Amino acid sequence: MAKAAALSLFLLLLSFISGGTLKMVNGEKTWCVAKPSSDQATLLANINYACSQVDCRVLQRGCPCFSPDNLMNHASIAMNLYYQSRGRNHWNCCFQNSALIVTTDPSYGSCTYA
Repeated sequence: MAKAAALSLFLLLLSFISGGTLKMVNGEKTWCVAKPSSDQATLLANINYACSQVDCRVLQRGCPCFSPDNLMNHASIAMNLYYQSRGRNHWNCCFQNSALIVTTDPSYGSCTYA
């Protein structure tokens, strides 16, 4: 168990060093989320771009992923929808270096990340 935790920490650190993207790890499922350090304008641009390419209806008021209603949450969901729809390639989770690929499912409540 300690080895798994150490490996996860190493991969997280590597993601910051390598520009915020990682390739799939041992065939594990991966998700694309917004970097916490991303500014509001970048997050909004990411939402607009991703949602121009994929169906983002899950972000609409009353839908499972609307809440919490903030740019970080909505950007992460939109960016992940784009990333998943394009085949989970590391280059599909760049978003001008404002994204991270994670191996822990970010789903919450009734909001399921694809």
